[in-house]
Amino acid sequence: MSATDDAAAKAPSFDEFYAANVRGITVQIYAYFGNVSDAQDVVQEAFCRAYPKWETLRGYDDPVAWVRRVAWNLATSKWRRMRTAMRFARKQREEHIPGPSPDHVALTTALATLPERQRRAVVLHYLADLSVAEIAKREGVAPGTVKSWLHRARAALADRLSDRSGEEVDDA
Repeated sequence: MSATDDAAAKAPSFDEFYAANVRGITVQIYAYFGNVSDAQDVVQEAFCRAYPKWETLRGYDDPVAWVRRVAWNLATSKWRRMRTAMRFARKQREEHIPGPSPDHVALTTALATLPERQRRAVVLHYLADLSVAEIAKREGVAPGTVKSWLHRARAALADRLSDRSGEEVDDA
């Protein structure tokens, strides 16, 4: 048995290596990040990168140093991405978007009461600007079926929305 074979035989398995070192590296990266879940993610990624290279890494004098360096590099990259994203977010103007109008809420509520196929047909036709033929092809039905869905949906919406407007008139 050669010295190289003897050293490889004495080297721990990857599972043993992982179990012995994951906590220590995670603590180090956590101290850098200040967020335990980010530290765990980075350390897991470093070990995932080490696993396919384990036969080579196990022969190193200090395979932990390799995993630690990969984890630190990943942490630094993540930190830079987060910093860049934060800078970008700070430069953005805050826009206040008004809430939905009462008409929008009424229409959304009325649409929610329609059967799924009718609702989908209305949305595809009126909001996505698809033709009856395009909807029929997409849904795998005849154009007459789509026309029927749209007709029934319009009637139901008209009924529900006219009831609602009548209620508002009564309250006024």
